[in-house]
Amino acid sequence: MRTTLKRGVGRGHFEPGNGKMQLPPEVVGPIAIYRQPEPPRRSRRTLALTIFGWAAMAVIVVASGVAGGAYLYLHETVAAVAPKSVDVKVTARRLDLPVAGQPATALVIGYDRRAGDGKNAPSRSDTLMLVRANPKNDTISLLSFPRDLRTELVCPGGSSSTGKINAAYANCGAKGALETVRKLTGVPINYLITVNFTGFRQLVDKLGGIWMDIDRRYLNTRSGPGGYATINLQPGYQRLGGYQALDFVRFRHTDSDLYRNARQQLFVRSLKDQVRTSFSLRKLPKVIKVLTSNIEVAQGGGQNVTAKTVLSYAVLAYSLPPGHVFQSRIDGLEGFSDLTTSSENISSAVRQWANPDVESPKKATAVALGEKVKTKAPPAKETSVTVLNGNGVTGSASNASYLLGQRGYPILTPPNGIPANAPNFSFFRTVVYFDPAQKGAKAGARKVAALFGSADVKKASPAIGALANGAMLTTVVGQTFHGALASAPVDQTPQKEPANVVPGTSASLDLLRERQSKVDFPLMVPTVIERSSWIDRERPIRLYRFNTKGKDQKTVRLTYRMESNDYWGIQQSNWDDAAVLGSRNFVRNIGGRRYELFYNGPKLHMVVLRQRGANYWVVNTLLDRLPNETMLAIAKGLRPVSKVRVS
Repeated sequence: MRTTLKRGVGRGHFEPGNGKMQLPPEVVGPIAIYRQPEPPRRSRRTLALTIFGWAAMAVIVVASGVAGGAYLYLHETVAAVAPKSVDVKVTARRLDLPVAGQPATALVIGYDRRAGDGKNAPSRSDTLMLVRANPKNDTISLLSFPRDLRTELVCPGGSSSTGKINAAYANCGAKGALETVRKLTGVPINYLITVNFTGFRQLVDKLGGIWMDIDRRYLNTRSGPGGYATINLQPGYQRLGGYQALDFVRFRHTDSDLYRNARQQLFVRSLKDQVRTSFSLRKLPKVIKVLTSNIEVAQGGGQNVTAKTVLSYAVLAYSLPPGHVFQSRIDGLEGFSDLTTSSENISSAVRQWANPDVESPKKATAVALGEKVKTKAPPAKETSVTVLNGNGVTGSASNASYLLGQRGYPILTPPNGIPANAPNFSFFRTVVYFDPAQKGAKAGARKVAALFGSADVKKASPAIGALANGAMLTTVVGQTFHGALASAPVDQTPQKEPANVVPGTSASLDLLRERQSKVDFPLMVPTVIERSSWIDRERPIRLYRFNTKGKDQKTVRLTYRMESNDYWGIQQSNWDDAAVLGSRNFVRNIGGRRYELFYNGPKLHMVVLRQRGANYWVVNTLLDRLPNETMLAIAKGLRPVSKVRVS
């Protein structure tokens, strides 16, 4: 692209769709990370952050759609979360202008004060998160920054320095956090969401608790000044109250910010699952009161966020297809209290976050099961394109041709030396026309249109067809093209690898046999387990009850510990409509048994076997350490306890 611009082709200023990571649509629904200040009887240790805002706003929208009268709540809520503090109002003027229909980015800042801090003591933001909503491919992407990440701190009106990223907010307020994240990532930011953590526990309790899958035993009974907060959680899928959820998402006694961020993102997914399956309209006023008391939302352009904008993105969040919430992580972190990593690792995380591979779950499944990957759109090398100038700007067509050629598309020119001009120069939006006679042309057109950002897809007319010279696609460059293409999705297809398992029946068979008579469904024993794993010594098995709709249903949880100090588990029950079971990606029949597959991007997070009125969940670690093939092998190795013998 640098060479092209030197030739004087195209425009050099940066606007939406120019390839310089411009991320604005109408609005990101409020996403929030909450942190409850500890009361005096609890530890004064800084709390971790939790996110709930965008799913909570989805709650409001869904409820509003159910009852017409409740729609008023949406307008009242939006007005109540408009910027009130001087800090947020000043920072709002620094935000980038969102553009309707385009991806948008919000910076979420969670802040609080410790119990006992003075009235004028600065607030802290222990975690910052970028949230990107893309209505074009129905995705929401999350990128968390560990609070101890060392980076350049930018303080507008002051001098820059180096320190932990959470110090940007403490030193310079929201504008410092905004400019620091912008400097670190190079990402335009359209919305600012600041959250006072005092509302976190209240929100969870107003929703009646949150069903979450807890990966292991969490226990700390000692607290006090300078110490960690107490926590007492058992492994397994369970409903957590406000204090319990807070304990879980803030925990980092024996691990790091990487795991804490994973726990926060697990909370987001769990809340979204629950909102979709069991939100009650009667809870709406209480939820709104919590939200409006603890959130401020600002947008670029000087206008307050409108109800229409919140509605559009709340609906997007609520209606996301399974697996369309993508969570990017910064790799290569080194250190303990001060974390560092290379700039390339930051850039890689931002690329994956901004351009998630929507097809990664499908491709990952095909790789793990040896299936042939079915793609609707032909590869670039098989998609010929003729580019025409439709905006009258000299060099637009040649510049676009050059950039598409760099992406591997064969470029044709109009026949008989005809100038590469459209029938007229009045095209505002770029249009990608497809030849319906060529297989895969429409899908290929959508793929190319995505590279132009603001582009339409249409069937070629006779006038366009006459200029195509036999090309599968004819792209007419409009005024919305500014000399660059959008970044292509980062291919996250995992490589095929053998299942990393060993025989493991003896690890849990006796434990399961002892409990078989206490449940009214057949228990399953994993006959193979991950190679470095063994049944957890602290809490290997747990027999307890799900209390759902006033009905008690028994369930069993097995917990396995890996050498890396990660934990995976197997949940067994006859509860068919748990919220977590409603977000599967795919169903596969293997060896006569039905398996449901649940993904986090390309990582297989859960495999569910449904058989004889019961269901058996193989749950990956918090960081999805088990490879996809290993997860499938464990699930396929499940056998009824009554039919297994160990010699």
